[in-house]
Amino acid sequence: MDADSNMSLDEKHIPEKQPETVAVSTKEVDTAAELFLGDGELDPVEASRVRKKIDFHIIPLMCILYWIQYMDKTTLGSAAILGIREATHLTTNQYNWLGTIFYLSYLAFEFPQNLALQRFPVAKWMSINIFVWAVALCSHAACKNFAGLLVVGLILGMCEGSITAGFLIVSSMFYTRTEQTVRVGYWFLMNGTAQIITGFIGFGSLHIKTKSFEPWQWLMIITGILTLLTALAFWFLFPDSPTNAWFLTPKERAVAVQRIKVNQTGVENKHFKKEQLIEALLDPKTWLFALFSALDNVPNSLTNQRQIIVSSFGFSPLQTTLLGCVDGVVEIITIWTGVKLAARLPNSRAYVSVLYMIPNLLGCFLVNFLPWKNKVGLLFSVWITGVGTTGFVLALSWLSSVTAGHTKRVTVNAILLSAYCVGNAAGPFMWQAQYKPRNHVPWIIIGICYVACMALMLAIRWHLSRENQLRDREPVDHSYDNVYIERTVDGVTEKVKVDKEFLDLTDIQNRDFRYVL
Repeated sequence: MDADSNMSLDEKHIPEKQPETVAVSTKEVDTAAELFLGDGELDPVEASRVRKKIDFHIIPLMCILYWIQYMDKTTLGSAAILGIREATHLTTNQYNWLGTIFYLSYLAFEFPQNLALQRFPVAKWMSINIFVWAVALCSHAACKNFAGLLVVGLILGMCEGSITAGFLIVSSMFYTRTEQTVRVGYWFLMNGTAQIITGFIGFGSLHIKTKSFEPWQWLMIITGILTLLTALAFWFLFPDSPTNAWFLTPKERAVAVQRIKVNQTGVENKHFKKEQLIEALLDPKTWLFALFSALDNVPNSLTNQRQIIVSSFGFSPLQTTLLGCVDGVVEIITIWTGVKLAARLPNSRAYVSVLYMIPNLLGCFLVNFLPWKNKVGLLFSVWITGVGTTGFVLALSWLSSVTAGHTKRVTVNAILLSAYCVGNAAGPFMWQAQYKPRNHVPWIIIGICYVACMALMLAIRWHLSRENQLRDREPVDHSYDNVYIERTVDGVTEKVKVDKEFLDLTDIQNRDFRYVL
């Protein structure tokens, strides 16, 4: 059975007996329940028009912000080539700690950030974080030592915890499960664009000749200003939810909500539900995705090491800065093709992820065994280790697609991104001075992580497929067929039936829910 099908199980079975009518508080149901009530037919033409309108207003902003946030993360790696290590007297361990402290802060604030994203308007909360983040980025230019860089790194990690989590929530609010796979790919491939643009900004910064400011300081100021402008754009232009999106008419908002009814995940619920938190913690797939996230991001320490590694092959600072643009091109091409392939082939997310990790293993092998004098071959080996990023992109969209219940979704997002932080925080410590220049130990560890990730993706697919098969054999569950809320219109109180899809049920509570593979 195709879990992406628009036909619900209720359409395929005639209930033998209707359950008693149950009244619930509006706090218990999804925010979309009061906006969309009833079983009106969805006009495909109108739905397509509304989707294009949503794309036009939110995808560019999401892409810009994800470009900005990744560019800001990689400024440390670019600044290493531009002189920050010498100017602030950093040792190898101190430089590694700057990469780690960012993710430790990210980890510490990830769950509070997710709770805030549930409690407050998503766009406004992200805007505040982006603003603080911009100020911290500009403050790098004033740092003279390791302690100062450590403090601003802590602030950057704290603020960035809101971005990916917020984007996952927004994507699930506005798009169907199949659409989410491609849209998550759209904004995630901006990481590659960031590498290209950062390379050119770094190249330009090298040519800024001022007595009081060094090139790495100009890099921080330029990227900080761009981040500040992005914060303003998000405050005024980015929507919090399809139920109040400024660019949609009331009728279009209802269509936007009806479009995602097929997800059986609703839009959002602003009230924290303890039982959904507990369910998220006891759900095996939560921890399978978390383990994948941790292991897949140990190799992400290459973000801050890549330019140092390329420089060690014998390339000049100018050459290294420009060659970093190729990493971005590789990432853009592979993420684009990967998400398109996964969206086109039904139930193929795990298989596509595994396929795209094979080049990473090849790159690890070549960079370990090619002759050191073959700097072009070594350079290509490093480049192809960026292909596997597609696997993490698909995991992000996959987890969002197989998790229902707003508190549960917030919780599993927090756990996945916390695991992401653990992997990123541990990774930098592989790169010790005694392993240079070949870095055999770090590259072997990276190869092992990729093998484990490939196995985990297949294990997740097996687990979800087995759960779908079990549910196919269960009798139809009518427990939530007659649930209503009360609303008052023109002084008259009426009882209105709420569809199961908008009851803020979890994927385990709703036995009609089928996991996409």
